[in-house]
Amino acid sequence: MDHAATHHGSGTEFARTAGAGGSAIEAQGLGKKYRRGWALRDVSFRLPAGRVCGLVGPNGAGKSTLLGLATHMIRPTTGDLRVFGAAPGSTESVLRTAFLTQEKPLFRRFTVAETLRLGRELNPRWDQAVAEGIVHAGQVPMGARIGTLSGGQRTRVAFALAFGKRPELLILDEPMSDLDPLVRRELMATLRAEAAEHGTTVLVSSHMLSELEFICDFLLVIADGGLRLAGEVTELRAAHALFTASADGSYPAVAPHRLIDSRSGDGRPGLLVRLAAPIQYGGQAEPPTLEELLLAYLRSPDAPALIAPSARVGDIHDIIAHDRTKAVTA
Repeated sequence: MDHAATHHGSGTEFARTAGAGGSAIEAQGLGKKYRRGWALRDVSFRLPAGRVCGLVGPNGAGKSTLLGLATHMIRPTTGDLRVFGAAPGSTESVLRTAFLTQEKPLFRRFTVAETLRLGRELNPRWDQAVAEGIVHAGQVPMGARIGTLSGGQRTRVAFALAFGKRPELLILDEPMSDLDPLVRRELMATLRAEAAEHGTTVLVSSHMLSELEFICDFLLVIADGGLRLAGEVTELRAAHALFTASADGSYPAVAPHRLIDSRSGDGRPGLLVRLAAPIQYGGQAEPPTLEELLLAYLRSPDAPALIAPSARVGDIHDIIAHDRTKAVTA
């Protein structure tokens, strides 16, 4: 039995049955357990296609585990994850996905031109113009060897390889953490422009909270192995308010809203609340910035998770069972 073909078939069935055609990634009840315990547990979400999504969380929260599951580097203990309706590691998902790690593995003795040629030879949908455009925008010499380039130049070449593949899903694991702020901002602008032009879905893991606001329109926040926030940035911000103090130092009544975090001394002082009902911003109620929202939930582990409508998935257990039965009987 052809393993890749089996995955491809089940992925197609999943997309048709679950309506996953509009989703780049869907996970339901996803979990990964190691000997030391659960790295990720009971995670369910959908990432709509065409979004630029920030994946945020403290070290050890489960971000790398989630990316490993999405790229078939590790396999789940519980639940299921699909990439465009197909199983991670299947021919369909591999052809549609590019993964760039923080290490950015490149052959140091290859020239930039040879590196792009390798990309062209290995990827049937390769776009040489896109790859060369990203390299030329940074004035990186095509004849230079990878080992002689600066960190920023190597990162640009790695981005050129990733975008030259013309993936429908680009997964980035802390790809710019070792770069200076100016180069990071420049490459983020390149990332945003390329994603917008080609409709690429981007999932980027990063600790640079203020810079994520510059490029992201979707958000996944993970802490302690669980999903804390998920959804469109506009949805998540609209579901919260920052109550600021009046001239006499008093705050508006929190009830009936839920207090998530209180801040003083770092950033804007105030009370970050999850709204029980929509309110009119103004006066002492302001929409939080993305960074304020992220920090509030990361500092408040007891606050209940919020999965916005745009990030919710339906029940896919019957579909998973159907796929497994089909694979056994094929």
